[in-house]
Amino acid sequence: MELQDRMLTCVDCGAEFVFTVGEQIFFQDKQFKNLPKRCKECKQKRAPGPGAGGHPFNKQETTAICSGCGKETTIPFRPTQGRPVFCRECFGQQKKPTRAAG
Repeated sequence: MELQDRMLTCVDCGAEFVFTVGEQIFFQDKQFKNLPKRCKECKQKRAPGPGAGGHPFNKQETTAICSGCGKETTIPFRPTQGRPVFCRECFGQQKKPTRAAG
């Protein structure tokens, strides 16, 4: 049976969208059992983002004072109370733990 583009209806917005031959081949290759349910726009609204894995990838910059040099810096996470925070330069200078010879 030769594949053809198919028209499907989005379960969120009710708009029709095309399930292309290429997408159908991809679904067959991955052995997906269900047809897509959402149009591209609704899929993007629901998507967690580039990080995927089920977790949104919202890179949140936080301003902090470096524990090494005292400069103000930005970090890509919310710091934990009681733990030191370092700027890039000081972080790069931190000694890496040495392994005990065994």
